[in-house]
Amino acid sequence: MIHNSWEDSPTIKKVKCVHTDAKKYMVDRVLTAGKIYDVKNETEEFIFVIDNTGKIGGFYKEYFEEA
Repeated sequence: MIHNSWEDSPTIKKVKCVHTDAKKYMVDRVLTAGKIYDVKNETEEFIFVIDNTGKIGGFYKEYFEEA
């Protein structure tokens, strides 16, 4: 289970959260607009970052831009 070691893996890149206006989920509790996050993994649709809780979270790429 590779996702168990993502927290310890090297950072791929850094992204900046541009908004937390989610239609379906409450991402404003775990992301802060304007904050820089470390990307630990990435797919075509999602970015996996260490969020405000200190754990890995997967979010749509629409919330981020390259830092």
